Amino acid sequence: MFIAAMFMLFICPAIAQVKQQSVVHKKPAELMGQIREFYHLIAQANVSYTYPKGFVETLAPNNEDFTFDYALELPGKDFEIWFQVKSEKEDWIRYQQAQTAPNSQLANPDSAYNDWGKAHALAFTGDQKYFVTIIPPNILARYHADAGKTYLLTLLDLPDTKHYKYALLITLQKNHTGTIMAVCFTNDKGPEFFKNINRAGNCLKFK
Repeated sequence: MFIAAMFMLFICPAIAQVKQQSVVHKKPAELMGQIREFYHLIAQANVSYTYPKGFVETLAPNNEDFTFDYALELPGKDFEIWFQVKSEKEDWIRYQQAQTAPNSQLANPDSAYNDWGKAHALAFTGDQKYFVTIIPPNILARYHADAGKTYLLTLLDLPDTKHYKYALLITLQKNHTGTIMAVCFTNDKGPEFFKNINRAGNCLKFK
């Protein structure tokens, strides 16, 4: 049940509409800029999306420690999700071109999601003590993804993460196409946390 609940999220794009009620942040112009850029990133990475009911948009962190593209919160539920989306297409072209060069050491971009996930898990926790699960093929197929992992994290006490205690970090990768990351934050990793994750299930997937 626990593992199944972790898989249910898989990244909610939550940008199908820009509702006036969601633009209540102190910096609405900055928030609107993030929303527009996230639309662009999703299109580049061949991702489809549906806005999750009950969620509202909030400003994602963008500083030297944490840089995310888009964020959602569930009002009154002590629950928030941050997103990153990256197109792999240009990296794949460069990788293919590099294969003709002698002694090329350019890493295969299809494996980059591993380092990406580990680096973020380390930044959030300060160590490598976290629970990692490889997403099985039947779950990946629902999102047209080829690989992915989940990381259950106990967070450092940081202002950037609003002093949340726990997070579930999820990565999804589609070969030659792109990578999606979602980080779900909570202060209680009990059943309610996974219910909230379920509310955002099936919202974002590769085309």
